[in-house]
Amino acid sequence: MKKGLISLLVLLFLSAPSLAEEAKAVDGIAYYAFEPDIITNYIKPGKRIGYVRVAVEFQLEHASDLAAIEHHDPLLRDAMIEIFGRQDEQKIKSLTGRNEIRDACLQEVNKLLVQEAGIKGVSNIIFTKYLYQ
Repeated sequence: MKKGLISLLVLLFLSAPSLAEEAKAVDGIAYYAFEPDIITNYIKPGKRIGYVRVAVEFQLEHASDLAAIEHHDPLLRDAMIEIFGRQDEQKIKSLTGRNEIRDACLQEVNKLLVQEAGIKGVSNIIFTKYLYQ
């Protein structure tokens, strides 16, 4: 009984379409969420360490670009971590600074995607969680 159930689960897992395959079936706006959240330090005056934790989602113009986003996830994550790490405390904590950071991330992500995959698929970056200390 257990052997049959395990075989069935393995078969279902292997035959299930990936996110990229599902996206190709319906081309339209799609979202890609980075997992886990981005957590990094930022510049804080004095000898204290500040950190920021951000949940990031990309809004994609075409769902067919999802495979390229998944493939380049580590590169895109690294670029965003570097951008956050260069910010000062005032920019991290202000709403206008947060929007500037988001815009910088959007520009850098699209630049990297054009360079690596030949697409400019991210139309918007959404911070669904934004915590700092």
